[in-house]
Amino acid sequence: MPISQTDTLRVLGIDPGSRATGYGVIQSHRQTSTYLASGCIRTESKDFPARLGEIFSQLSIVIAETRPQQVAVEQVFVAKNANAALKLGQARGAAITAAVTRQLTVFEYSARSVKQALVGTGAADKTQVQHMVRLMLGQQHSMGLDESDALAVALCHAHHQHFYSRVRPA
Repeated sequence: MPISQTDTLRVLGIDPGSRATGYGVIQSHRQTSTYLASGCIRTESKDFPARLGEIFSQLSIVIAETRPQQVAVEQVFVAKNANAALKLGQARGAAITAAVTRQLTVFEYSARSVKQALVGTGAADKTQVQHMVRLMLGQQHSMGLDESDALAVALCHAHHQHFYSRVRPA
């Protein structure tokens, strides 16, 4: 759903993982974004399907409490370990399902494009991304890397949406 230049947009960013799924919610208006909430869902179960259920359930609660308008999820990167990539893809599926069952539009971004949008280089490391997230959102509290990565995905999406709202009329 396109937004206009004057719209405020609430975005849930998700950094999926089968053991730790980061989430972050921002509100964005033009070039200014405000921190609303963030955290990390750490799955407890040893049973993989149960972990997927935890991701779905916990993100469903986050969505109900924060009421985002759109969701942005980091894409799966190609891993050397096929089993790890498959599990990551399934965790993404659980996260995406939590969003689409609530009729939310889901956007996907590669890790490289998120880093490029925030730091200016797709080769930035996680601590550089975390520093920019804290700077852009004016956050002093400590946050884990999964949490800051999720906020970075949300910021990347908000910037893309506001950019396209400006160039669409042209």
